[in-house]
Amino acid sequence: MRMNSHDVGLNPGELYEVSDIIKKLGANFVGIVTNGLLYLPGERVALGDTVEGITADEALDILRHSTAHLMAHAVKSLIRDAKLGIGPAIENGFYYDIYTKEKITEDTLQLVEGKMRELAEARLPVQRQVLSKDAAIELFSSLGETFKLELIDDIEGDEVSVYRQGDFVDLCRGPHVSNTAHIKHFKLLSISGAYWRGDENREQLTRIYGTAFWTDEDLREYLHNLEEAEKRDHRKIGRQLDLFSINEDIGPGLILWHPNGAIIRKEIEDYWRNVHLEKGYQFVYSPHVARTRLWEISGHLGFYKENMYPPMELENQTYLVKPMNCPFHVQIYKAKTRSYRELPLRFAELGTVYRFERSGVLHGLLRVRGFTQDDAHVFCTREQVEDEVTDIMELALDMYRLFGFENLKIELSVRDPMNKDKYVGEDDVWELAEKALENALKRAGKEYVVAEGEAKFYGPAIDIKVRDAIGRYWQGPTIQVDFNLPRRFGMKYTGKDGREHEPVMIHRALLGSLERFFALLIEQYSGWFPLWIAPEQIRIIPITEEQLGYAQEVADKLREFRIRMDDDTGSKLGYRIRQAQMDKVPYVLVIGAREVQEGLVAVRHGVKGDLGKMGVEELAKMLREEIRQRAHL
Repeated sequence: MRMNSHDVGLNPGELYEVSDIIKKLGANFVGIVTNGLLYLPGERVALGDTVEGITADEALDILRHSTAHLMAHAVKSLIRDAKLGIGPAIENGFYYDIYTKEKITEDTLQLVEGKMRELAEARLPVQRQVLSKDAAIELFSSLGETFKLELIDDIEGDEVSVYRQGDFVDLCRGPHVSNTAHIKHFKLLSISGAYWRGDENREQLTRIYGTAFWTDEDLREYLHNLEEAEKRDHRKIGRQLDLFSINEDIGPGLILWHPNGAIIRKEIEDYWRNVHLEKGYQFVYSPHVARTRLWEISGHLGFYKENMYPPMELENQTYLVKPMNCPFHVQIYKAKTRSYRELPLRFAELGTVYRFERSGVLHGLLRVRGFTQDDAHVFCTREQVEDEVTDIMELALDMYRLFGFENLKIELSVRDPMNKDKYVGEDDVWELAEKALENALKRAGKEYVVAEGEAKFYGPAIDIKVRDAIGRYWQGPTIQVDFNLPRRFGMKYTGKDGREHEPVMIHRALLGSLERFFALLIEQYSGWFPLWIAPEQIRIIPITEEQLGYAQEVADKLREFRIRMDDDTGSKLGYRIRQAQMDKVPYVLVIGAREVQEGLVAVRHGVKGDLGKMGVEELAKMLREEIRQRAHL
């Protein structure tokens, strides 16, 4: 909340306690910004003309941005020829892009971090200064900061702001903390390459990532979660369990599903199909390419072209690989005359689509170029929209709870009212769509936040973010109400009045990309998949060759119950049990001479440990019930 200082009974230039200012602002703020600097309770400040109350999240962003500048200060102190790019705060931390002739390594980071602590402990006051553009150009020219000169040239207006701390100065809009003493709990994390302004033809800079928090406890918790995330990394576990791979001869971002990963995907798809049949969906299939004309009508060529693969020319016609399934489902709808009696009409498809992503942002299964969506489109009347959205939302929440995701955040993604050129369709259509989603959320009693500017180009959406086992949020289900595509494609249905009407189209993906969802599952379970989707549900380990015959009898009986299994007869017993643990097999059956004599098996659970001895029938019944309930390990 930014206000004129006089409006809250305060006089610019006079000294005040920050806590007293916060009380006057009348809100639950953790600090205030004035003169481009953040001040916290316990500090005294001479106010500028304006004062702004700052929330905890905003204060943390300011701290991280200030820490990025402290890092740049440290680098410039250690490497005199370093040239600075940009250094923003980002989710969970910050980075700074820096150009140097000498290579920055992990060892360099330790030196930089040490210098940062030295500068922080020096308690350097931070000062904001407004310069004319000409003065700023003269300043940064004298410093040899060529990248800053480019940035100055792009700034509108005649003035720019710079921030100084000690002998360091940097171009920045701010705000920043008022003193380097506030920067106490930080850690430099990693380095990577980055092209200046994302242009592959420009200079390559080193991007240094770090994070910062207000307390040591928060920093330690975050670093612990990073370690846990590294252990759970789906790329690492994917190799370990032989689930998937990416082959450079095939191309980056294109996934090969190995048998172990494919059986997990099959089980998920079977569950998905059964649920959708129960909910009244009809399955459809569509081709992977279509003539360019289809994408012109849909608006993709006008609003989504940069994410599409280039056209192919065949028989004097151009074709494009599909980035979405929507236009195909529209054409299936239009294949015959539709009546209001058929609506709502629900089409579902596990459709593979292709979108161009730059190689620098590709990341395992999380960011790919070819992926399969659990896509569906509902065609309905305007009166049916809220019911359909509510039902879809409940189905999505139930589905994620099944996989163990209980903590979900809901966002209502709407247009950016200041940048309407990014979206297709008239204002009245957008208002109808946004209102329909908002009403459905209110009717369902769901808490949500409005995310302005996050709508898709063809319509607003309900986006559900999913929290995993270590507190990270991921994009999950999305539900979009679209009045635009039906209009662009001339879709109609015959109403009760015998006249033609325009249907509403609801786009929805619950699991989203199967590839991304699979990555999320790997990291959520750390590779210990629930029994019902585990690629290998049981491993049978006979202690010696004398038990092989009985082990085969046990295997044959369990296969009658469609239990997936393998056996291991090599090497020493201890090694084989450890290997089964490494392979994250839910159940291990150890068979020795006594088990053969008793007609039993010794059961070991991968997570719970030894479960004692059981008869094969008893074991099979237990396993089938666990599979039926789709229980977690």
